[in-house]
Amino acid sequence: MLHGIDVSDWQETVDWAAHAGSGVAFAFARASEGATGLDTSFDRNWRLMREHRLVCGAYHVARPQDDPVEQAGHFLRTVERAGGLHEGDLLALDLESADGLPPERVARFARRWCRQIDKQVGLRPLIHTFQWFADQGNCAGLGDHPLWIAAPGKAMGEPVVPRPWREWAIHQYANVPVDRDVFHGSRQDLTRLGYHPR
Repeated sequence: MLHGIDVSDWQETVDWAAHAGSGVAFAFARASEGATGLDTSFDRNWRLMREHRLVCGAYHVARPQDDPVEQAGHFLRTVERAGGLHEGDLLALDLESADGLPPERVARFARRWCRQIDKQVGLRPLIHTFQWFADQGNCAGLGDHPLWIAAPGKAMGEPVVPRPWREWAIHQYANVPVDRDVFHGSRQDLTRLGYHPR
């Protein structure tokens, strides 16, 4: 298994050299939230993740009450301004909040967001979510997307896989002092899930 971390501006300054030196092979950084929100540390994190030769991932925090196409565009523009996508880079949708909407509307939002990302860059995003959130039906129709499951209470590599998935790709198994993840495969397997220029 490959070891990784995921970060946002909550961590302020991340010591990427130390993480790379300790065996971290991949990382995700929050890029955007909703239709206008930006992570103030994303540009720096995106650059330094690449400089330290990590498999680079960017994620968007979903706000299902707003337009999914607009949010997808905002996310991709944010990544582009930070240096854009290179071969093997990963994209993910952080789907944790229903914003007061019923599950069918949350799932419809997520499917439309993912279709827009696929249409624009030819990449099937990972879905980052929790078991309880998925079990409510908020992830219906997303089973063909790789699952990045947040389950810090489970042993590393042993999360419960919620419907509609049958297997997990990434397990977020800890969140102190930084979110820690494992990928079920090799570096080559991981980059296969990423961006490949058309």
